[in-house]
Amino acid sequence: MSNKRDLKRTINYICSDLFAECVAASLYSGKPNVDNVDAILASILHIQNDYVRRISHPEPGMKPRVYFKELTDSFNEHVSEVVDQISNLD
Repeated sequence: MSNKRDLKRTINYICSDLFAECVAASLYSGKPNVDNVDAILASILHIQNDYVRRISHPEPGMKPRVYFKELTDSFNEHVSEVVDQISNLD
C-alpha cells in the first residue's frame, strides 16, 4: 500500500467496473430477474461506501500494516462473491 488515496482510487475503480459489468450482463443476458440485478448493484455500492469509510477511519489499537492487509483481503473476498453473482445472472 503506497497511501490511502491510492487505495481509495483502486476501490472506486474496481467497484465502478463491477457496476458496469453487472449492468452490461443484465442487458445482454436475456431476461434476468430485475430484483437480483438491483440487489447486486446495491451490494456493490454498499461495498464501495463501506471500504472507503474504513480506509478513512482505521481501528484504533491495530497496527496499520495489519489493518490494511485485513481490509484488502476482505475487500477481495467481497469482490469475488459479487463477480460470482454477476456470472450467475440468468
